[in-house]
Amino acid sequence: MTVKKINKSTFFIVVVLIALFTFSAVAGFDYYYGDNAKTVVKGVDDIRLGIDIKGGVDVTFAPADDYDANEQQLAAATAVIKTRLSSLGITDNEVYSDEKSDRIIVRFPWQAGETDFDPEASVKELGEMAELTFRKGTDSEEDENGNIVPTGELVLVGEDIAQADYGQQPNDNGDLQWVVSLKLNDSGKQKFASATGELAGTSTPISIWMDNTMISAPTVNSTITDGNAIISGSFDSDSAKRLSDQINSGALPFKMVTSSFKTISPTMGEGSLDAILLAAAISFALIAVYMIVLYKVPGFVADIALCGQIAGSIAAVTGWFGFMHGSTLTIPGIAGIILAVGMGVDANIITGERIKEELRSGKPLDSAIRVAYKRAFSAILDGNVTNVLIAIILMGAFGVPSSFFSKILNSTIFRMFGATAEGVVYSFGFTLLAGVICNFIFGVFASRLMVTSLSKMIKNRKLYGGDEK
Repeated sequence: MTVKKINKSTFFIVVVLIALFTFSAVAGFDYYYGDNAKTVVKGVDDIRLGIDIKGGVDVTFAPADDYDANEQQLAAATAVIKTRLSSLGITDNEVYSDEKSDRIIVRFPWQAGETDFDPEASVKELGEMAELTFRKGTDSEEDENGNIVPTGELVLVGEDIAQADYGQQPNDNGDLQWVVSLKLNDSGKQKFASATGELAGTSTPISIWMDNTMISAPTVNSTITDGNAIISGSFDSDSAKRLSDQINSGALPFKMVTSSFKTISPTMGEGSLDAILLAAAISFALIAVYMIVLYKVPGFVADIALCGQIAGSIAAVTGWFGFMHGSTLTIPGIAGIILAVGMGVDANIITGERIKEELRSGKPLDSAIRVAYKRAFSAILDGNVTNVLIAIILMGAFGVPSSFFSKILNSTIFRMFGATAEGVVYSFGFTLLAGVICNFIFGVFASRLMVTSLSKMIKNRKLYGGDEK
């Protein structure tokens, strides 16, 4: 948008949009259909707080009927639980498997708004062992509870799969590539032959679902009649193993049951969140006053932009944006928001100082603002891009849920930096990344629109850091 297209009303339009966005991100929007409450937009009350803030549950799963599971089967069951947690947006979790005692230990935080702290009820949130289905196409729809469920015609279920494995085989060019191989039971051979015969050569894939989460959607190249299929694609050893584990989990010959559960107290204490929020509110008030005193009109605009940036970070955590899941908010996650706000303040200070310099050099007000934002952008971009890369590496190295970023973050280059660990590190990277992106939206582009618009109404150069000229 050029300066000529920015008029006096632009400021008020941007302020109203930021105010509406902030209100919706903080308050959310719910309505009742009969006795059932339906959440359209999640607010701060719907944020799941991490174990360090609110506490949680420690649950141990074991095979039912004293079944002796092997290492591969336990790994598959662990993969299913991790998939469940990710699909629920529970990024602050710990999942361990104990092969000697055939146990899987899971720690995760309480639900948002939960006050009874009933561990048995929390365990039910994870549900039964995940259901594996193969379906024609990738169609899905929203059910009466607001959950996205697959609607494609059913091809196979978990019990039709004898085994999934992963390995390397040569591609058309003779290079080795990682693939996932499937071996079907007799119950699945004919069904799979019929489906592949129908879809071979078309663009319609056979999608693979873990409950309501699609984990793969390979296309069909030819009819498969012998019950042995190969799934190829952009796999490496880790992603191929993960997909085979997920498929095997739906075909386990045993059921996992809860052998024990207990509550976990907040690791940082009950009052930690209140103390952090109070400190953040006081700090923001002091920063807001400082920006207005030092930079006048650009400082006032910076305060509005910072409100939008904070709202954007909250919206990312709650899952306000439809293309990505939310995240569990931990204390490191709050630190990520605060760090991003600090970067937003820094961006506005750089711009404010640039405006001062351009005005003192004798440029007209409109020209000074335009040149200042143009020259400040490169410095702001350099600092923010560095933090974006750090945030992505943290998220890729320490566990990524199914989301808009999953394909990028699950790539080999990011997994090189570490193995799956506690979700508190992911929480920090997630909120930092969201805050940096919001800084560009509100602290750079929205601020420029507002300052340029105000310059059409307020002509006093002194209010922008210049002289009386």
